[in-house]
Amino acid sequence: MSNETPTSAEAACRNASWPTDTSILYSSSDAFTDATVRWNAYGGPSYCAAVSPTTEEEVASIVKAANASKIPFLATGGRHHFGTTLKRLQNGLAIDLRRLDAVTVDTESSTVIVGGGANVQQVLDAVSEAGFMIPSGTCSRAGYIGAGIGAGIGYLQGTLGLVIDALISANLVTASGDLIEVSEKSNPDLFWAIRGAGTNFGIITSAVFKVNKKVNNGEVYYADISYGPDQRSAYFELIEKLNGNLPSQLGFSTTIFWNGQTNQTGILTTLIWAGPEEEALRSLAPFFDLKPVIIASKTIPATEIPKAVVMGVVEASCSTNNGVVGIHSLNVRQYSAQTYSSVYDKFDAYLKQYPDARGSVFIFEFFSTQAALSVPDDQTAYPWRDATGYMMLQFRWTGLDNPFQETANAFAREVRADLAATSGYSDLTTYVSYAYGDESLEQKFGRDKLPRLFKLKEKWDPENKFGYCNPLVASAERQ
Repeated sequence: MSNETPTSAEAACRNASWPTDTSILYSSSDAFTDATVRWNAYGGPSYCAAVSPTTEEEVASIVKAANASKIPFLATGGRHHFGTTLKRLQNGLAIDLRRLDAVTVDTESSTVIVGGGANVQQVLDAVSEAGFMIPSGTCSRAGYIGAGIGAGIGYLQGTLGLVIDALISANLVTASGDLIEVSEKSNPDLFWAIRGAGTNFGIITSAVFKVNKKVNNGEVYYADISYGPDQRSAYFELIEKLNGNLPSQLGFSTTIFWNGQTNQTGILTTLIWAGPEEEALRSLAPFFDLKPVIIASKTIPATEIPKAVVMGVVEASCSTNNGVVGIHSLNVRQYSAQTYSSVYDKFDAYLKQYPDARGSVFIFEFFSTQAALSVPDDQTAYPWRDATGYMMLQFRWTGLDNPFQETANAFAREVRADLAATSGYSDLTTYVSYAYGDESLEQKFGRDKLPRLFKLKEKWDPENKFGYCNPLVASAERQ
């Protein structure tokens, strides 16, 4: 333990009546850093202390103790959330859930119990070993539950659906520190709310999900192909032709990036097909007819999607910490070749003007909606089931205090507005798990969902204890 004088916030943490078996970590220790370090340092929270509970009951006791001492808190799993609203928490308590990482598959009931700290890869591997598949996102190190309760989009969602639609029940610690069950039969109003706005209502310490029998023996066709600047118009026109015609088996992404080898702005496309390779090659022929550079084209286990996509860059990025990334995003439900070409040209000019920003990328994800739309809209709080594209504008610079962030963020907002104008929505909309933090409540949660969400927030969290990750309280958004 350091001999340094503790801050007032740290002193409050030291003086709180924590559960007997709870170890409190302070900023002077390596264990504290391990329990709090984030994938993205930009727009993040700060902590006076951290805890790493080993049971769900301990989480509940910690919340009660924090409340009694008026110490704000934030629970985390993989700590890959990148939204800037987290910076509202300063000198709080970090509740690190990673030790609650058990994943238990019940083959008879076709369900899996997932601990609140289990990551995406842990869940995919355990479920696959038992002979099943489950919806998931793409970052292997992200917490499965944390990344999923916003909706849980992914390359295979056209076949497997959204993560929230696989959720059967959850154990949740409320704002008052009670550990309760949430399901269609137990606290059904809260069950509705956590599927789409879950970070506002409690700490999910474990959850039960349904799993699916393996599709195509648990294998998918995967390809990474690259297009040059002279092919961009034809490629974007191909995407536009997929309006309303995206096959359920197909999920793909488009990454616009600075290619250091060619000294040009390039396009990398990742294709995932939930079916046999022969079928995939027939269906995806238009992508190959444009004569791209084929980097990879093969059948892989679906569990390897997070490691393979975008030439493994996603996996490498997800495995790092303390990056500085400003990510602005939006949804689309229609595709526009003209808009994408214009955005490409603007980004190309930006990267040429600012060489130090060439680590920035635009990632356009195009995922099928068939399975998501099979679930009635009123069944969950998630408002964007008809979205077929998720655009992430990832801007990088060096240093948290670098004034260049103002230039980057201003350009990001300009490009985001360009994309929103032809998105098929009347206003900017964004998947809440991808939100930057400057969006309105309507743009994140949907105008039609908000009245019910407001009532439930007042019922379950009237003091806004869970008010740091895209909070539902409008006044908090303006602070």
